[in-house]
Amino acid sequence: MNAQMDAADRAVSKRELRTVVGASLIGTMIEWFDFFIYGVASALVFNRLFFPSFDPLTGTLLAFSTYALGFLARPLGGIVFGHFGDRIGRKTLLMISLLTMGLSTTAIGLLPTYQQIGTWAPVLLVLLRLLQGFAVGGEWGGAVLIVAEVAPASQRGFWTSWPQVGAPAGNLLAAAVFAMSSALLTEADFMAWGWRIPFLLSIVLVFVGWWLRRAVSESMVFAREAAAGGVERFPAIEALRRKGRALLIGAGLRFGENICYYVAATFAITYWTEIKGGDRSLVLNAVLIGSALECLTMPLFAALSDRIGRRLVYGAGALCVAAWFLIFFTLLDGGTIWSVGIAITVAMVAHGAMYAPQGAMITELFPTRLRYSAASIAYQATSIIAGSLAPIIALSLYKASGGTGMVAAYVIGGLLITLIAVAAAPETRGVDLNKVG
Repeated sequence: MNAQMDAADRAVSKRELRTVVGASLIGTMIEWFDFFIYGVASALVFNRLFFPSFDPLTGTLLAFSTYALGFLARPLGGIVFGHFGDRIGRKTLLMISLLTMGLSTTAIGLLPTYQQIGTWAPVLLVLLRLLQGFAVGGEWGGAVLIVAEVAPASQRGFWTSWPQVGAPAGNLLAAAVFAMSSALLTEADFMAWGWRIPFLLSIVLVFVGWWLRRAVSESMVFAREAAAGGVERFPAIEALRRKGRALLIGAGLRFGENICYYVAATFAITYWTEIKGGDRSLVLNAVLIGSALECLTMPLFAALSDRIGRRLVYGAGALCVAAWFLIFFTLLDGGTIWSVGIAITVAMVAHGAMYAPQGAMITELFPTRLRYSAASIAYQATSIIAGSLAPIIALSLYKASGGTGMVAAYVIGGLLITLIAVAAAPETRGVDLNKVG
């Protein structure tokens, strides 16, 4: 009887794995598309339409400040979604996060500008950005966990990399839509209404994601744990009390990875268009190509982490990005399609060597009863001081120093912190999630 039950469980796991991975990838891609189009719009549009009374760089700095507010809301979203995800299950919270993100993004596409309603325009923009951040704060933990808790231990890195692929895929889609709008419309039309198209597309994508996620079953690892041992009353508090070291390691893994990504994918757009006066389409196409190649290579890096270990792949990625930023801005300054394309593409592909095994590496640090809350806290807490502030700090360092040397040093310094976290982390490859203490 027990053998039959085990065989049935294995069959269900194989069937669920395909469904869960597909739904997690599509849903995560949609949510990150929504999140990233705000970043692109901050670099290209919001400084002029919502903060028009300031000089261009100051207006961009203010636009990036509203961009950063979304990151401030992400830890709160991670705690709230994690709390209920550890108590009632993963699936319901994933549906709610998708709907919240989609509606808030669509509303941004309908916002009047500063010229139309004055200071209410940036106020409403901030409120909707906070909703975006709250929603994406709950997305990552649920999407990665529901895959990790279904995937075979020997292939967990590979399968959990697919929700991770949703981030560069979302950035790819965001850059593609903006690049098409920019190429097909005049500057006047793009600024008048073309920038709204990516935000309004969100409502269509949400319906697609909702339909796909309806087919996902609840995590069996969570269901068994809840049935056998119950659930924690306050999982986030328990995570802070019992798993402090693991939380610090998870946050450290994210620190440099977060900084380098948002400098390469967001600040680089501002540097090229606002500071260098370069063509908008060129840098958007570079981000497009870089995101596409990162999507293709991430599963390979993740599969490698299943064979040689998470720490080795992660550490190699951090070292490669740090070395690349020694010449990153020199290549951007070259000003050709090749130099700009190579600068951004290599940075994003090397970043993928960190981001690919990250989902598995962080989730494997925590027990099932605390996993949604703890993994979300570790992942999202760093977003406040790394991801949210990276474009702001980079732009401020440039304005203060008049060059990019301090910006490169900032990125490399962040990656050194990540390397320390890699050195302190246990090797989690192949761990049994039911036995993580």
